[in-house]
Amino acid sequence: MTKFRYLLLLLTLVGAYPVAAQQRYELNSGWQGLPIGKVKATGPQLSQPGYALTGWQPAVVPGTVLTTQLVNKQVPDPFFGMNNERIPDIYRTGRDYYTYWFVKDFQEAAAAGDDQVWLHFRGVNYSCEVYLNGQKLNKQTHHGMFLRQAYNITSYLAKGGRNRLAVVVYPPDPVGNPNGGQGGDGTIARNVSIQYTAGWDWIRPIRDRNTGIWDKVTIEKTKQVNLKNPHVVTRVPGVRQPKGAQQPATIQVTAELENPTAKPVAGVVQYTLGGQVVKQAVTVPARTTRQVSLPALTLQNPKLWWPNGYGPQNLYPLQMQFLVGGKTVSDEENLQVGVREIGHQWNAKTESMQVLLNGQKVFIKGGNWIISDAMLRFTKARYDAEIRFHRDMNLNLIRVWGGALVERPEFYEACDKYGMLLMQDFWMSGDANGRWVDPQKLEDQYTRRKYPNDHRLFVNSVADQVKMVRNYPSLAIWCGGNEITPPKDILAAMQDTLLPRLDGTRWFIPFSNADSMSYNNLGGNGDGPYGIQPISQFWGHRTFPFNSEVGSVGVGDMESLERFLPTANQTPPRYLGPTSKPTEQVDSMWTYHTYISYEQYLLPYGAPKTAQDFGLKAQLVNYDQYRALMEGFSSHMWDWYTGSIIWKTQNPWTSLRGQMYDYYLDPNACLYGLRSGSEPLHVMYNPVDSMVTLVNNSFEVKRDMMLVVDAYDMAGKKTPVTQVIVEINPSSSKRYLPINALVKRLGMQQGMFLSLQLQDFDKKVISNNFYWLPDAKGEYSGLKSMAKTAPRLTARQAAPGKIEVTLANPANAPVAFFNRLSLVNPSTQKRILPVFYSDNYVSVLPGESKTVVLDYTPSADVPAPQVSVEGWNVAKQLIHITGK
Repeated sequence: MTKFRYLLLLLTLVGAYPVAAQQRYELNSGWQGLPIGKVKATGPQLSQPGYALTGWQPAVVPGTVLTTQLVNKQVPDPFFGMNNERIPDIYRTGRDYYTYWFVKDFQEAAAAGDDQVWLHFRGVNYSCEVYLNGQKLNKQTHHGMFLRQAYNITSYLAKGGRNRLAVVVYPPDPVGNPNGGQGGDGTIARNVSIQYTAGWDWIRPIRDRNTGIWDKVTIEKTKQVNLKNPHVVTRVPGVRQPKGAQQPATIQVTAELENPTAKPVAGVVQYTLGGQVVKQAVTVPARTTRQVSLPALTLQNPKLWWPNGYGPQNLYPLQMQFLVGGKTVSDEENLQVGVREIGHQWNAKTESMQVLLNGQKVFIKGGNWIISDAMLRFTKARYDAEIRFHRDMNLNLIRVWGGALVERPEFYEACDKYGMLLMQDFWMSGDANGRWVDPQKLEDQYTRRKYPNDHRLFVNSVADQVKMVRNYPSLAIWCGGNEITPPKDILAAMQDTLLPRLDGTRWFIPFSNADSMSYNNLGGNGDGPYGIQPISQFWGHRTFPFNSEVGSVGVGDMESLERFLPTANQTPPRYLGPTSKPTEQVDSMWTYHTYISYEQYLLPYGAPKTAQDFGLKAQLVNYDQYRALMEGFSSHMWDWYTGSIIWKTQNPWTSLRGQMYDYYLDPNACLYGLRSGSEPLHVMYNPVDSMVTLVNNSFEVKRDMMLVVDAYDMAGKKTPVTQVIVEINPSSSKRYLPINALVKRLGMQQGMFLSLQLQDFDKKVISNNFYWLPDAKGEYSGLKSMAKTAPRLTARQAAPGKIEVTLANPANAPVAFFNRLSLVNPSTQKRILPVFYSDNYVSVLPGESKTVVLDYTPSADVPAPQVSVEGWNVAKQLIHITGK
């Protein structure tokens, strides 16, 4: 291209896409804070730029009072040991103790002409007064944790550009008594706020109840018209496939245009998507907000968005602008659009709903999500890491639990990226909101059933949060509450008015285990159980057809325990009584961190001698437990079940239950057992009837595969079992052959190993599954006396931030069993976190090798990490990483 033609093209593009006039920036540093009891000045005085802030302390915004106190070393880390007991609880101190002023000085010149400047709060808990340069911005006190605030501050800005913002934040009211109940005494639910802060069975109380400016504060600059709350709906009719050419999709877009000026403003609202521009002329009357609908766009051969395991997560950038007079950009919004259509249908056989995506039914393999951090210390990087872990577990849905919040846009962005469908609960819980008689609750069921105090605030907050997250393709299901519906008037407003008007594209469930989602004809509450189970239970016992909560244990290994348990408390559980039903005793610190029992399921490996021994054996149980959970549900897809959601996959505090990785982002064997059991195309062993079974989650027939089944004894001797060509239909499970007689014969004395593989005709492994089976008494006697092996280990830097580790086991050796790989700091020998492993807790057969890829972010602090490998019968080794 000639220089002249390039310049001509550049000028043409500039004319087609005017440069945006607005700017946004975040006020996320330089804040100062002080308790209200130590502040004598009024809001108008404090917010004067010249008022001296002598004795004030650095404050964390976004953050809470507790995060500010922690940064200033006024409280100990509440996640370590029993430090949380050393922090005063607001129920006993009174609300003033955690009522704080937050002050921020910032530079912003007074706006010129008709330019506008806006101040946005994305979340304050719980109520606040806002002052700028001596003037109060909110005429009435703001209430509600889940209601955004926006103020036009154009007329309040100082002429010289030196401005001061002062915000006094009040805690929830009531704060609730943290008496050990779910949500404490329940009264925290009188607020439109977060419920877990008064304590739950997986967390201790958050002492300030998360009081503070907990989410982003931003300044936005526009011309006359503010473009806000765009809404993008994608219509994808018919039944689609991830591959091949696509029939057209339809894009429908609306937006709100706010004109705060004294004159009507004429212009054009337009957006670009997929190389096409859609425009609509509009006049916005003075001092009004107007919603405008743009002409529908037909998108030819669209690149569709699919959930994890079913297809790619294609996203289109969408730029939306309002042009004053059709020329000058007044405001601009930029979105990432996933072209897809969510649906659902009733499965008469299972008596539950099944999720449809682009016309195809999707078997739900999900995890319950609480919140990223109990003290609301959210980061885009942490969100990305946690959702990536869920992708790596081969899950396809995350349910955001109703005792927490509507998750942040950065969370949704990560879910869009990694293909996680979202079931988003609103802020109700059967525990606090009156589903059951509960002596720990202050008020009776009839009273609690009417919570919260302010129904209008709840409804307004729903409307606002729906607008905030409705454009994310990952969002699939709205849910009225956890295990209970909202009060009738709130439910009617949500179901009949708000969601149809503001969204209208997604399935609404009145509560998380409603019969309209999953008909409960088995008794009980329609979810659970929540403790460890025999692995045969997952395969042979029919439970709720779309279980919104079923889960188990999740203790990490010794290195994980050391992060938050004092040395004196790093003692293993003791088992008393018979192995069939032991009595387990644990250190009080473990109890404080909400440990739940492994019961008799760890003892077949031998009673733990140390905490390190317990941690290792717990990983064997963890792996087996979660692999079996998802395998059992998948084996009955569309027959017994349409999905299952694990309770739960992560903890926002240093809890010792229900987690695939710990609070510090260190994965345990739960993650890799679940990764195996959730594999989209998977070969597996049914422990009930010893059938080898295949499951195929894809939308296409899988054929031309060799099923290879081999058994190994404890010495590594191989017994070929079968080798047969197999195929399986789309979205189905298929039973192939029983191997019960062989398992009984080979495993009677010491137990055995069972290797199941699907291979293509070039012997490339498509699916690999490896089981360790007990002896005739249910003991792992062979593992207890298993001989050592010394695999050859190599580590190669394949690319920046990517390491390939190969374990090669000698031909005449026993199986190199259950090896944990870790990327470590060579100076401390501690793990680098987070690291993403293509697999872990791996076993290598005699004469074979296995390569694991480690993906991490390089750091100048650790320029030359090492790889640690340690297994059940493999001594710990440190490996230097070689170049490419």
